[in-house]
Amino acid sequence: MPTIETIISPALFHLYEGGLEHKNVVVIDILRATTTICVAFANGAKEILPVAKPEDAAAMQQMGWVAAAERHGETVEGFDLGNSPQDYTQERVSGQKIALTTTNGTRALQMSGAAKNIFVGSFLNLKTLTEYLRNDNSDILLFCAGWKDKFNLEDTVFAGAVANRLAESFTISDDATLAAIDLYQKAETDLTEYLQKASHVNRFKSLHIETDLEACLKTNTLNVLPVFRNGSIQNQNHV
Repeated sequence: MPTIETIISPALFHLYEGGLEHKNVVVIDILRATTTICVAFANGAKEILPVAKPEDAAAMQQMGWVAAAERHGETVEGFDLGNSPQDYTQERVSGQKIALTTTNGTRALQMSGAAKNIFVGSFLNLKTLTEYLRNDNSDILLFCAGWKDKFNLEDTVFAGAVANRLAESFTISDDATLAAIDLYQKAETDLTEYLQKASHVNRFKSLHIETDLEACLKTNTLNVLPVFRNGSIQNQNHV
């Protein structure tokens, strides 16, 4: 059977680079980049370009793209959008191309470039994502974006949700994935309550953006499958 492995921090990515071209990578940044990307496509975004720096997004803005930039949890001054899924409404993003830079998630996407496929995972598209991965039947690498290279609870819980749904069809033997499944099984009955202790949630509270938490923890509400290919993200369901 194919395997599932989990990277709990980008700082460990170098340990998993071998054979990446045969694997499906799922990039996970639950709070908030990968959730926001899923919402953007659900609301009609045409394409999302992950870029490294706010300056890169600003350059695309001059070419007619919507520019979105977040650093340290806050929208960078002067940009159209930040990283809140609640801001990516149909009115603002339908038919638009978006250049996006975030603290953690867009970096993880760019690091994964050698993979067979690179998917964007969130609780919102969990069912759509796992159905594709099961049918594709390739090795899977669950890549948690974390927070500035540090372990992050919500991303690992989501990795556990993916692995838990696929456990009967894949071999799971690495401790990171086993731990992620244990965390998810503790959290699944009330994700919001379980994650109240997470450092990122406390960061949200300090920034007064707590309502984003509820938006990011809805489960199986979107039938989108964003894939990062040839330098940009598109919704595979529409490709």
